[in-house]
Amino acid sequence: MKLNDYQTLIRPLVTEKNMKLKDTENKIFFEVSPDVNRIEIKKTVEKAFKVKVKKVNILNHKGKNVVFRTSRGKRKDWKKAIVTLQPGEHVHYLEG
Repeated sequence: MKLNDYQTLIRPLVTEKNMKLKDTENKIFFEVSPDVNRIEIKKTVEKAFKVKVKKVNILNHKGKNVVFRTSRGKRKDWKKAIVTLQPGEHVHYLEG
């Protein structure tokens, strides 16, 4: 199944640690669709933000088991992408 750019990147992950790594090591973090691979993520980020990507790392997070009163359930599994940009490249989201 081919996903379009809007389905590949779900949302940016914004935390204090991620913002620090964005400034110091030129890394940006995204929650991505579980169906995509490194190549698709790289192409999407380069097209959406008009930057050159050096490397893409992926982490799969398993959803936690939860209990609410008498019912049991499970949170969804999700995938995180850590995108390292080429030196000199910069993404201007959530600034100023």
